[in-house]
Amino acid sequence: MTEVLSQDEIDQLLTAISSGDVETEEITQPADQRKIKIYDFKRPDKFSKEQIRTVSIMHETFARLTTTSLSAQLRSLVQVHVASVDQLTYEEFIRSIPNPTTLAVINMDPLKGSAILEIDPAITFSIIDRLFGGQGEGTKVTRDLTDIEASVMEGIIVRVLGNMREAWSQVIDLRPRLGQIETNPQFAQIVPPTEMVVLVTLETKVGEVEGMMNFCIPYLTIEPIISKLSAQYWYSSVRRGTTTENLNILRERLSTIAVTMVAEIGQLDLTVREVLSLRPGDVIRLQNTRTTDPMRLTIGNRPKFLCKPGQIGKKLAVQITEKLEDIEQEDFEELAAEEGE
Repeated sequence: MTEVLSQDEIDQLLTAISSGDVETEEITQPADQRKIKIYDFKRPDKFSKEQIRTVSIMHETFARLTTTSLSAQLRSLVQVHVASVDQLTYEEFIRSIPNPTTLAVINMDPLKGSAILEIDPAITFSIIDRLFGGQGEGTKVTRDLTDIEASVMEGIIVRVLGNMREAWSQVIDLRPRLGQIETNPQFAQIVPPTEMVVLVTLETKVGEVEGMMNFCIPYLTIEPIISKLSAQYWYSSVRRGTTTENLNILRERLSTIAVTMVAEIGQLDLTVREVLSLRPGDVIRLQNTRTTDPMRLTIGNRPKFLCKPGQIGKKLAVQITEKLEDIEQEDFEELAAEEGE
């Protein structure tokens, strides 16, 4: 509360000042305690620190997956990790990258709009040299990609986008698709120059060649899921996905894996001499096996079913009669021994 001086106090103060008892310099104004924050209306911050952190976590997963996939494809040591995540205008991003470079325009289905994946020319030519049988050395010559080199980089980018889909799976079922590859940044105007974007910078090393990969996502594209870019949503989705979504994805992927299935009639131990003496027409008698005995159907290296031989049309076939896991292995061996007597 401001203190109000009486008339006598004011008179005494004026008298002291005029007589020189009090120096005017000693009367100072109170310091302004307000904190002033500079705000640039030309580039407003649209991403909170928490959202930037979540984007960083997502792309750390993307970096690990890309490290593994590129190392396997190039047969060389590849290192990818997140260097920084920043928000800036699209014009600032375009000005910061070299010309020419490798610019992949990415369709971010089901999100609207596109994103940009920019690969440093040194990394691009190192990958191309490695795939063409070289040592993976980068080139100091600045030039555009040839048609063959562009086709090779399309395959690399498509594989990288598969890693991106998996890294984003906790937030959205992203289906990124390669739209086109440009070499001149001026031809990749996906949003107005003043539009804010989030830029994920990935330090990349292929063999001894170092460079950068930049993933630029406009705010307009990521806006529909901006509320999901929070630590609370991220960790809750990780726990939920472990028991439901990820399990379903695992089942779906396992269902397409090919396995070897063998119908085993019986077994017999022979010496190498006996095997070498076999001729067409020879009859081999199996141990403890009759024609009426069930056959064992093995999937991979694991006995799974009992079956009996037959024929469908002109093709040989087997009919499953019993699941081997439903009976004890000892019972199966006893059954085979009894029928062999």
